[in-house]
Amino acid sequence: MHDVIVIGGSYAGLSAALQLARARRRVAIVDSGLRRNRFASHSHGFLTQDGVAPDVIATTARDQVLAYPTVTWHAGEATDARADGGGFVVTLGGGTSVAGSRLILAIGVRDELPAIDGLAERWGRSVFHCPYCHGYEVDGPIGVLAASPMSIHHAQMLPDWGPTTYFLNGGPAPTDAELADLARRGTAVEPAPIRRLVGARADIELADGRIVPVSGLFTATRMSPSSPLAETLGCALATTPTGSHIETDPMKQTTVPGVFACGDAARPFGSVALAVGDGAMTGASVHRSLLFPGP
Repeated sequence: MHDVIVIGGSYAGLSAALQLARARRRVAIVDSGLRRNRFASHSHGFLTQDGVAPDVIATTARDQVLAYPTVTWHAGEATDARADGGGFVVTLGGGTSVAGSRLILAIGVRDELPAIDGLAERWGRSVFHCPYCHGYEVDGPIGVLAASPMSIHHAQMLPDWGPTTYFLNGGPAPTDAELADLARRGTAVEPAPIRRLVGARADIELADGRIVPVSGLFTATRMSPSSPLAETLGCALATTPTGSHIETDPMKQTTVPGVFACGDAARPFGSVALAVGDGAMTGASVHRSLLFPGP
């Protein structure tokens, strides 16, 4: 019997596990190996790791956490999770299971990308979602693809990183107030539909045949937890303009007692730095819940 089971061995899950390992708690980490930023070649904005490859950060973190003797690693997908006798049982893909007193969902999110030819192949390389993570490295004209209510916010922000064009892709025009603000920021607006992305970067071929060169394209994806386990357990989800995430209180506990959540799956926005901080908070909160279980 473990003290805590962590589902998800990426940045948030490992950060939570580290706090618990240092409290000498028995921790089982279950991980399927599908980090959200696995498509990106470099990670940015995280102190001491700026510009480091994401897999290097993740591998180093895993090695450091597994150096603690109370931590075990289970490679594979968690296919089921249920409450059992005051604790939880997690079933793995091979049919084996692990049991623990507390459960942390660090399951990450699934990004639903706009259905434009050539976009998915460039995701994480020249098509991005976060200006703070990737904007500095985009050297030249920037495109913003209208794909959600958050897209106008991208179009207003990104001129700080370079000359910006907001591609409506045939969608509704911004309001007069939004157009005035885009003009103030120097953002051009292109209403024509997009046919596809072309070239080595993310150049945009419009339906009328014009090609608009851009060094990088930013778009807001629609996010949802990458696993149905939160709903299986009965955890409430919160809906935002960016999609859905697991609802938690300030101590990172979900609406199900004993189940905590952290990282991108429990936030409307994410980055490596935010995931690590969120995980650290969650690990400390779970440890506190073991010390003071309440009534």
